[in-house]
Amino acid sequence: MTNATSGEPEISVVVPVHCEAEVLPAALQSITDVLRDAAVTYEIVVVDDGSSDGTWQAIGDFAGRAPALRAIRLSRRFGKEAALRAGLETARGRAAITMDGDLQHPPEMIPAMISAWRDGADIVEAVKEDRSSGGAVDSWRARLFYALLRRLSGHDLDGASDFKLLDARVLRAYLSLGERNIFFRGMIAWLGFNSVRLPFSVPPRAAGQSSWTFVGLVRLAVTAVTSFSSVPLQFVTVLGVCLLTFSFAMGVQTLYRKLSGSALDGFTTVILLLLIIGSTLMVALGIIGEYIARIYEEVKGRPRYLIGETIDGNDREPT
Repeated sequence: MTNATSGEPEISVVVPVHCEAEVLPAALQSITDVLRDAAVTYEIVVVDDGSSDGTWQAIGDFAGRAPALRAIRLSRRFGKEAALRAGLETARGRAAITMDGDLQHPPEMIPAMISAWRDGADIVEAVKEDRSSGGAVDSWRARLFYALLRRLSGHDLDGASDFKLLDARVLRAYLSLGERNIFFRGMIAWLGFNSVRLPFSVPPRAAGQSSWTFVGLVRLAVTAVTSFSSVPLQFVTVLGVCLLTFSFAMGVQTLYRKLSGSALDGFTTVILLLLIIGSTLMVALGIIGEYIARIYEEVKGRPRYLIGETIDGNDREPT
């Protein structure tokens, strides 16, 4: 079996990209070769998340010789999570594989993922064995984040990646979730279903640099925590109780010294109390504000993304 040009393919490969012009043609060719060798009907759905380089042109050039390729260009950069969602909403296959377009998700894993799916798995997760390609600091940050998320939400995402295969019924369940603050890995873990994990080592980037910034990673972490846990709000309550207990103890001590006639000028104590109370209130308001911001985003009801342009490998012309 080869690529599907009509009807529903067996496998849809969804590839969200941002500024990957240097490596994307090689990545798409590698994915295409692996799918052909796997003897499945397939389509490749590439989502350009508002790239500012030649990524869209590279996609168009590749589409000229790849009738199984379909591409979406978002009207601006909406973020990887939104681009991933756009690709999955477009996928037509009986199963969808999500992966990055920088070759750090090895296409050679695809046949093993398809085999596990055919054996009955609803979700096949490619799990990172190590993060050595990202450096010691990145590895430490990732472990810290996933340990925190596990304690707050109860979902173990250690080693998780966006390299997954989803059966059609899992995909329908995911697309039925209505929230706009999306954290793909966490949402798939929350769905449940029969899951199989396949380990892989992350190779170094073939070309270019990651478009993830430290600020972007922090935003993703905040979205992940606020989407799957209300523990930070409970932390505000606990913090308030602790501060109330401390204030009560300080009040008793101050009253005792006043009545015993040993009261001293308490300028330092007052300043320290003001700093403790003020900083605690600011932290508490910040945590509450994050949750209110999430509610605000949901209530507005704006679309997760807007499509600016599309390419179908069969038509070979952008629309």
